[in-house]
Amino acid sequence: MSQGRTSSKRAIIVTGGQPLSNAAIALLPIDAAVIAADSGLDHALAAGLRPVLVVGDLDSVSDTSLALAREMGIPIQEHPPDKDDTDTELAIAAALASGADDLMLVSGGGDRLDHSIGALAALGHPSLAGCGTVTALWGDALVFVLHGPRTRDLAIGAGITFSLLALHGTCTGVTLRDARWPLTDAVIEPASSLGVSNVAVSATVRITIATGVLTVIVPQFIGDPS
Repeated sequence: MSQGRTSSKRAIIVTGGQPLSNAAIALLPIDAAVIAADSGLDHALAAGLRPVLVVGDLDSVSDTSLALAREMGIPIQEHPPDKDDTDTELAIAAALASGADDLMLVSGGGDRLDHSIGALAALGHPSLAGCGTVTALWGDALVFVLHGPRTRDLAIGAGITFSLLALHGTCTGVTLRDARWPLTDAVIEPASSLGVSNVAVSATVRITIATGVLTVIVPQFIGDPS
């Protein structure tokens, strides 16, 4: 998918929403520590993943999965329902506290738009600026979040549609190579359509961002494995 550092410590955060597809499960790095955010525990266990930690207020996870986690000796970090941070944000904080510097958020797709937006927006938090990679598998989509300044070669695939979005404020110095519509030192504003619906012309595209947080979305990255 993307190039990471060999010395990195990877973490996968599995959230609630829909179950993970077999195609998505096949893309998960095998050497990553898995953290389940609340009902993400249900989906992680169903996918054959063994979390190293469960985080959240536990208002949506099943009793069966919680009992199994306790039986397996998986630590459970329970938080009160009246909290300022979402379960996803708490899981991200736990991953960073464990020393992770490559982070992947995973969901089969959200059943609530506000939850989906909130979870993906959390990947733009300043605390993640020092991570080597920040990505998400969300439903059928692949998401890269680039905290500037940064240059990355992203393995999207030739002919694949992708979009550049400034979800966290203005992005400056955006340069895009190996795309049908390249950019050079561009400014992308939060409401801009400048980076929407581009197409990769080679297996990888190179993106540079000087300042800001740029979200790259490949909407149909995960296909039917059949």
